[in-house]
Amino acid sequence: MFALIDCNNFYVSCERVFDPGLMGKPVVVLSNNDGCVIARSNEAKSAGIPMGAPAFKYEKLFRRHNVRIFSANFPLYGDMSNRVMSILDGFTPEMEIYSIDEAFLKLKGFGNFDLQSMGWEMHRKVGRWTGIPISVGIAPTKALAKVANRIAKKFPHRTKNVYLIDTEEKRVKALKWLPVEDVWGIGSRYAARLKSMNINRAFDFTKMEDNRVKSLMSVVGLRLKHDLQGVPRLDLNEVQPRKSIATTRTFEKHYTRYEELKERVAAFASSCAEKLRVEGSCCNTLMVFVHGNRHRPDLPQYGKSVVVKLPFPTNSSIELVKFAVCALGNIFKSGCYYKKAGVIAMDLCPEKNVQLNIFTNRDPRHIPLMRTVDRINASFGQQKVKLAVQDPNRIWKMKQERLSPRYTTNINEIITINT
Repeated sequence: MFALIDCNNFYVSCERVFDPGLMGKPVVVLSNNDGCVIARSNEAKSAGIPMGAPAFKYEKLFRRHNVRIFSANFPLYGDMSNRVMSILDGFTPEMEIYSIDEAFLKLKGFGNFDLQSMGWEMHRKVGRWTGIPISVGIAPTKALAKVANRIAKKFPHRTKNVYLIDTEEKRVKALKWLPVEDVWGIGSRYAARLKSMNINRAFDFTKMEDNRVKSLMSVVGLRLKHDLQGVPRLDLNEVQPRKSIATTRTFEKHYTRYEELKERVAAFASSCAEKLRVEGSCCNTLMVFVHGNRHRPDLPQYGKSVVVKLPFPTNSSIELVKFAVCALGNIFKSGCYYKKAGVIAMDLCPEKNVQLNIFTNRDPRHIPLMRTVDRINASFGQQKVKLAVQDPNRIWKMKQERLSPRYTTNINEIITINT
């Protein structure tokens, strides 16, 4: 059996934990730079605010319904996610963290347990210890656990936030209820093709012939079909190391001078290097790209990227900045108005397993130097120590005009209680 635990309206719920006055009121959370809606309370959904809505287009609707708006507070959300996952980890040793607010649990050897009561205990414990409401779906396969979770979330009063598919009757009833476009793993493109074939419900999909499913959706779709039939084909996935690390930014103004763009690209490469060191990785390939402003057709349009195969794997800020600046020089074009740029570190490998080169290798002196720089920045604030090519007075900050305090990750912003 598998259990899928999903935090309800997770970002909004995190804000409500520390501000109970938000309960029952429409709340939305905006993306980076306060751009689009990425989380909504049920009240905000009822007010007609769609997911991904551009904030500036919905200002009147926000005011009309007195919607509380928050900038994305990812340090808070990440910490609250870790707390939820640590609680769930206590129920079974086999867990797959699927996203920041979802996790699969493999309930192997739980045949004599009351799984319905176990689901309610998960809901009670997570809610009591963190304040985050969750929905729990339990079924013989991962795909069916997704279906069960959707039912638990759709009908919380009838299911008490937990739904168990443990009989063939429940499986068939659930699949006949679920639209095919809402099946986990079936995107909009496949859903449109299936509907054109009169496959409108998940149950209809499970009745298709194997060869037909395989020709339409490859072996991946066939595994999904079998999983929905109650035959386990999808197991827990092990955590895979990241294949790339990126730092990209849309600028607050247009850049036209090479020196301005060079400083930004150097800062992005240095940020990638720091992320690599945190993960204990090195990169073998670097991509640098620049873009104009596609929303300004009156300006010259230009965009280009370049991929550089590094002569040796490294995570040194000094070396990655050197390669990134050199790459920028090859794609920079004068007379253009640049609105976005970025650096992507690719072809990653563990730092402990770096393959040495016969002729050239990373400078070993950079290893203790970077370790010292990271320790200083961690103690006294980010970007206290920079490379000379970076602007010493510039610290890039996202537009976060409605940011809530980082209650659990910054001692200076810890919650205060008036008594």
